[in-house]
Parts: sequence; C-alpha cells; structure tokens
Amino acid sequence: MEFVDSIPAARATAQAARGPMRPSGLAARSAVPAVTDPRAAQVRRYESGQLVWRVQCGDMINRERCVTVLVQDNQVVLVGPPGETARLTAGQLGQLRAALNEAAKLTER
Repeated sequence: MEFVDSIPAARATAQAARGPMRPSGLAARSAVPAVTDPRAAQVRRYESGQLVWRVQCGDMINRERCVTVLVQDNQVVLVGPPGETARLTAGQLGQLRAALNEAAKLTER
C-alpha cells in the first residue's frame, strides 16, 4: 500500500465534508467500534478497502504533512511523514489520540 506524505488542505476539507470514503457498493464495516470519538471520525476513511485515519500535521518548516494510522494483522500501524518530523497542534494531537484509541479497539476484536 502506498501512502502520500501530504494532502492538500482543500482536498482534505472537501473529503471531510463528504464523510468517510468507502468503496462503492460496500456497507459500513462492522469492525468499526460502535462508539467513536468525533475527532477520529473526521479523519477516518476507507482507502482500497482498508480503514485508515489521516491526521493533518506540519513539519519543522511548516509544510503540510500527515500522520497515518491503520490496523494490520491485529496491530496498530503508525506512519509518519517519511524522513521527517511531525509537528501537531493540540487539536491535531486530539485527532491522533482518538484515531489511535479507535484503532486499538479494532485490534481487541
């Protein structure tokens, strides 16, 4: 699976307004915890059938980047910007914490 290290703000805003993406014709995944933190729901989407969370952040010179969280083989995978530092605001940190908590619940099933 290939990850993009940044998402333009306009695209992320438009996708957030439409809600989580799912492959066409598929119902909501039953593996998603019933009670979700709204901060995680803002960044959660399906990509190639895989549930991922992308949290916007910046790097040390204020370029837009993202931190990605996914579940693979009952383990939480955290992918940072390649070769870079992720700098998060308090709000972005809350989104990351919510995404990690939700991903952890998926691994417990």
